[in-house]
Parts: sequence; structure tokens; C-alpha cells
Amino acid sequence: MTFIRDPLWNNIRVDPTAERLLDTSVVQRLRYVRQLGLAHLVYPGATHSRFEHALGAYHLARRTLARLHEEGALEGIAADEGAVVAAAALLHDVGHYPFSHALEEIGVPHHEEVSRPLLTEGEIAEILRNETASDAPERIYALVCGTSKSPLQGLISGSLDLDKMDYLKRDALMCGVPYGEIDEDRLMHALVVLDDPTTGRRGVGVRTKGLSALESLLFAKYQMYRNVYWHHAVRSATAMYKRMVESALAAGSLEIAALGRYTDEGLIFALGASAKGDSRALLDDLLGRRLFKRAFEAPAAALPMESLEWIAEDRDRSRRAESEIAAKLGLAADDVLLDFPAKTQMLGLDLPVLARDGTVHRVTQEGIPGAIDLPVLAEQLYRSARYLRVFTRGKTTISRGDLEAILGA
Repeated sequence: MTFIRDPLWNNIRVDPTAERLLDTSVVQRLRYVRQLGLAHLVYPGATHSRFEHALGAYHLARRTLARLHEEGALEGIAADEGAVVAAAALLHDVGHYPFSHALEEIGVPHHEEVSRPLLTEGEIAEILRNETASDAPERIYALVCGTSKSPLQGLISGSLDLDKMDYLKRDALMCGVPYGEIDEDRLMHALVVLDDPTTGRRGVGVRTKGLSALESLLFAKYQMYRNVYWHHAVRSATAMYKRMVESALAAGSLEIAALGRYTDEGLIFALGASAKGDSRALLDDLLGRRLFKRAFEAPAAALPMESLEWIAEDRDRSRRAESEIAAKLGLAADDVLLDFPAKTQMLGLDLPVLARDGTVHRVTQEGIPGAIDLPVLAEQLYRSARYLRVFTRGKTTISRGDLEAILGA
């Protein structure tokens, strides 16, 4: 058994199969893909990679599986399911594009789709078929996509998945902020495998004693989105990066199918090799940290959000709006960036809860006595963390009235 030293979890034990998976070129690429994209331009310590995060998720999976096994909670589940789940935790991010989730916001295929051939073909698939199970690659891909029928699906993709527990704590540690604190030990010890009376399926739930730890997960995610992931300067840098990649794709100097093979620096080099005119200026500004400034911002809670979702979903319409804003401000079209982060759940909370008397409830139904109304709170926190922003090259402002007229809000 190999040990790898980790700044968050200290010593991580890696079994022989996982060690072989780590040595594949697909997983090694993750060493050169930053977990937080361009957040290091705001938090200099945020240079940790998706490789480190993959190790952390794997570590938590092994810990959780060992505890569930000790409790007898894995009885009746296929003997190789634990190994499949641990491998899925290790491999869940292999399809990630450079600079985190940013490129998914311009309409390229989701990183989970990119991961399909990486998991089901080639060197990773060969190792899994030979050492775990003949159908392990397909089972792992289903777990990563959230479509598996496995009772342990919730450990990889769900309200309480182990991915969140690692990245929130790791990101907070590396950014040097106190926002990602989670009582992960309490939460892991509250996890249970049970029969859900609502769906009729066996799956991962939580005991009522873990609800306070679940609240800590929700607040940690909110604080990290508000202060790190959706920080105005991070979003400005991200908007600049997205525009450069869009322009390169439109010019044919980059291909969508190749994006998932780049590292962060590899993609920057490719952009630099072909960038001209406005794209060259944008790249130079990003590398020199001359970020676009806020000309307008407002939280989603203060906006007719439903009528503005197209900003995050319809890139052609957004580009036309940017041109109209630029004309209104007397700027060049490429001097304006409209930013509204893609819609995400602050925390999906439709999960079963095992009460002390043995009954099973769902958080989203009648509520749990003595607990915060978590689904309502999650929506409120989400709307206060998500901001609509207009970024411009140089300082200027646009009034809310003028912007709403352009956006049709």
C-alpha cells in the first residue's frame, strides 16, 4: 500500500489499482489543471490541481466505505461495488477542461460527457477491466454521470457526495479563507444506506443526527461561492478567458473536440499562438492581470431572474446584448463582457433522512422537526450569491434602467 502526503488529509493510502490509475496519462494531466481556474489571480494560493482533489475524493470514499462496511450497511450490495465506487471517486474529474468549469458556460459539451471515452476506452478501461470488474468502466461512468442504479450512487453524485466535502475544505484551505469549514467526520458517520419509501429504491441517506453537519455543508458552499467561486474579479477573469476561447473556436484555431486534452498552460500557449487583434490584447490583459472592471452588478435576488436566464444559456443573444451595451457606452464591442454565472444548485436536498424511531422522511417534504428549512434556505442563499455583472475595459458605469432596456428585463 502506497501513501501520498496531502496538505488537507495528511497521509492518503492508495491501493495498487488506484496507483496504476494515477500513473495513466489521463489522470496525470489533472496535475496541470487548476482546481479553481483563474481564482489564483485573486487568491494566490489557489494553484492546487484537480489531481489533488481527485486523491482527496478517493480518500473520503475509502473512509466512508470502510465505515459502512463495519456497520454492515453494505450487505446485499455486490462485493466489487466498493472498489468501483472508490475508483469513480478517483476518476470523476478526468474529463475536466482547463480552468475549471468556465468553458461549459459557452456551450461546449459537459465535462462528464468528455470523460466517457477516457473511462470506457484505452488505458484506464484496461486497468479497470483487468483488476476490478469486466464492466467496471461502464459502471464508473454511470456513477460519474449520476445515472447509476447503484445504492451507493449518492456517494459520487448527489446531495451528500464526497466530491463536495473535499473541494469545499480544500479550496478554503488553499485560498486561505475560513469559509469552507464542514463537519465532515460527523456527516460521514451519519451516512446510511436505506430503503427510500418514496422511490422504492435503496440508496444513501442521512441520520437526523447529521442534519447540523448538512447545514454546515450548505453554509460552506454558499460562502465559497459568494467569496471565491463567484468573486467579482474571478468572474471578470473567467469572462475574459471565455471570450478568448469563443473567438478561437469561431476562427477555427481551436477545435471543441481537442479542448479536453489541454492543460491550463497548454491551452494558454495555443491561444497565444493564434491570437491577433482584440484576442491578443485580451490575452495580454489577462496574463498581466489587467482585468475588466465592473460597470454594473446586482444580485439575482434583486432581479427578475427567470427572464434573464438566457444570459447564461444563449451565447449568441448575449453577444448581441454586449454589442448594444458597448454602443450605449461608446465602447468597442470587445470592450464589454456580460456575466451571469450558469445556474447551479446551491445544494440539492431531495434526500432521505432516517429518524431515531426508524422512520424515513425526505428533507423536501414536510420538513424535519427542529431543523432549518434547508431547501428554502438553499434557494435564498443561491439567489444572494449569484450576481449579474457587466464588465468593461476601463472604468465606466451603465444605469440599471439602460441595462434593463437592453436586456428586456
